[in-house]
Amino acid sequence: MKILIIGGGGREHAIAWKAAQSSRVEKIYCAPGNAGISQIAECVPIGVMEFDRLLEFAKEKEIDLTIVGMEDPLVGGIVDRFEEAGLRIFGPRKNAAILEGSKAFSKNLMKKYGIPTAAYETFTEPEAALSYLETAKFPIVLKADGLAQGKGVLICKTKEEAKEGVQTLMLDKKFAEAGNEIVAEEFLTGREVSVLSFVDGNTIRIMTSAQDHKRAMDGDQGLNTGGMGTFSPSPFYTEEVDAFCKKYIYQPTVDAMKAEGRPFKGIIFFGLMLTPEGPKVLEYNARFGDPETQVVLPRLENDIVDLFEACIDGTLDQTELKFDNSRATVCVMLASAGYPLEYKKGLPITGLERFEGLDGYYVFHSGTKLDGEGRIVTNGGRVLGVTANGATLKEARENAYRAAEWVNFENKYMRRDIGKAIDEA
Repeated sequence: MKILIIGGGGREHAIAWKAAQSSRVEKIYCAPGNAGISQIAECVPIGVMEFDRLLEFAKEKEIDLTIVGMEDPLVGGIVDRFEEAGLRIFGPRKNAAILEGSKAFSKNLMKKYGIPTAAYETFTEPEAALSYLETAKFPIVLKADGLAQGKGVLICKTKEEAKEGVQTLMLDKKFAEAGNEIVAEEFLTGREVSVLSFVDGNTIRIMTSAQDHKRAMDGDQGLNTGGMGTFSPSPFYTEEVDAFCKKYIYQPTVDAMKAEGRPFKGIIFFGLMLTPEGPKVLEYNARFGDPETQVVLPRLENDIVDLFEACIDGTLDQTELKFDNSRATVCVMLASAGYPLEYKKGLPITGLERFEGLDGYYVFHSGTKLDGEGRIVTNGGRVLGVTANGATLKEARENAYRAAEWVNFENKYMRRDIGKAIDEA
């Protein structure tokens, strides 16, 4: 079969890499893709929001299955458009992708159906938000309601910081229309865990756990980013936590979306906080996480194309996920210094050949492209996800950091404490 993947980051590279292992797949296209993806798929210069062009391409190439990696086209309704044209596509429809597209919607859903989450208030007027802050408890979390590339969450330790946050989100419009409405949320403490799942509208199948590191600098300092590294599995995600979440969070979320007339087919990403009172939902995403995908898929033993189709066809109840529990995986993001603010692009990358044919080591491209001379150069703030397996999390961490030194480019930057929490487990 012929597959089209929509997106161009590390997540899409990992999806393409996994799909290429399927005996059913003859050809993979990726729009727009990147330099790494181009080694296993044919990249086509079509933007992820160019729905008409994507549809035309899928028809012309007789694509059997389209896989949407990114949130923007999902929230924008690309699945609806493809389905209306009679094309098979993996991902939630627009009315279900709102689970990620609107923080206010997801918080209200959890409240209505009794799914554990932080206490919150929503605001559409800056004045009302500022008035609320006068008597609020700090620290407090402010979230842009809409999509903000994983950066629209502000943790405010003081009233002054929170007022600046309202200014940033609602008045300065740092994240454009995403900040038209904001959520002011109780600050939760505990261990964060990310859990990805396949969903077919009725049935949910949970993947292995992971833990992301969002802040730009060591010690969880600095600005929020798209993710500076991750590891899987999380030693803090115990059997007891899993049982609680399956009963009170996972299936109830799927059932709630169905009850609301928004049946969800695709990937639900559960961002959890393991609080002293029990697990609570921090956020939902309506697609694979990035860089969580880069540590989860290397341990997945199923044919991923079979799973995509089971979700589309509503037959996920006939499938059991299988993961290699004899290995752990760690991903360290190599970024350009200055990310997530200002950084250089077009810097040549060396050392990638070290990964060729090497078992247990992977390099997933996030922000790369080929220059006019055929060299791989940087093309984003997050450049590469250097990923490695190990018999234990500690060994995987050592392997990932060793491999991170094989790659070089001007202004290379990485956090040095990815997975440090492993030592505390």
